[in-house]
Amino acid sequence: MDKVMSNKKVIALYIAPALFLVLALIYVPIVQTGYFGMTKWNGVGAKEFIGLENYMALIKDEMFWKTAYHSLMLAVFSVISLIGYLFISIILAGKIKGADLLRKIYLIPMLLASVAIAQLWLKIYHPGNGILNTILVSLGVENPPAWLAEPELALYAIVVPIIWQYAGFYILIYYAALKNIPESLLEAARIDGATPWQIALKIKLPLIMNVIKVTIVLAVVGSLKYFDLIYVMTDGGPNGSSEVMASYMYHRAFKEFDFGYGSAIGFFLLVICLVVTWIIRKFTAADENVY
Repeated sequence: MDKVMSNKKVIALYIAPALFLVLALIYVPIVQTGYFGMTKWNGVGAKEFIGLENYMALIKDEMFWKTAYHSLMLAVFSVISLIGYLFISIILAGKIKGADLLRKIYLIPMLLASVAIAQLWLKIYHPGNGILNTILVSLGVENPPAWLAEPELALYAIVVPIIWQYAGFYILIYYAALKNIPESLLEAARIDGATPWQIALKIKLPLIMNVIKVTIVLAVVGSLKYFDLIYVMTDGGPNGSSEVMASYMYHRAFKEFDFGYGSAIGFFLLVICLVVTWIIRKFTAADENVY
């Protein structure tokens, strides 16, 4: 077996199918998108090559930068929410009663499709008979807000179901990392008189820091390209107050039939995600912890 695996031709033969799929499904579409961004195309007729006009127009597009700001706000809230996920995971990883049941409850949103979650929260936010406004009225609020119809509130209202949707995913990641910490280290700290708070801050967090860095990258990049739930709940409205980069790309390409400009937005979004990922990894770079 070692002789076979040391043969470069055999190795290349094993790698070739996966390499072909990666090239065909990832890198070729990326190059095509970049090229389509340099054309004027309605998605059906012939493409007209216009060079960098779409990209130059994109840089000057105030609406695009507004959507970029909204995506950035989603990323900020997503990263902040990781603190809550981590806190819950630390509690669940401890020997508390009912931890298994709570862990299953937190995983429920992961089992639901984004469209189902959007429909659920549309009912919750309904200005007339939604659960949220019903509670506010019962508490004495005379004119509760129309959460998804007011430009000042729409984006923040959408943040809540997004955070709820991904709670189980990140809690599961943190929980698995915490359970992988050797119990002997924790027991030694307890014998030395360390409190649960000190154990969490000085032992558990440093040991899972690499996992935390990965979740930060996932949260930021996922927020920058988020689309489906926003599309169903508000379609970017009202007046573009909840429009993000991905939904703006969809509107320009599939509603205005400007596939050249939509492709330019998509390619620019890819570049932004790569740059942000590189920045995060640069500032969080550290040696791997072995334990």
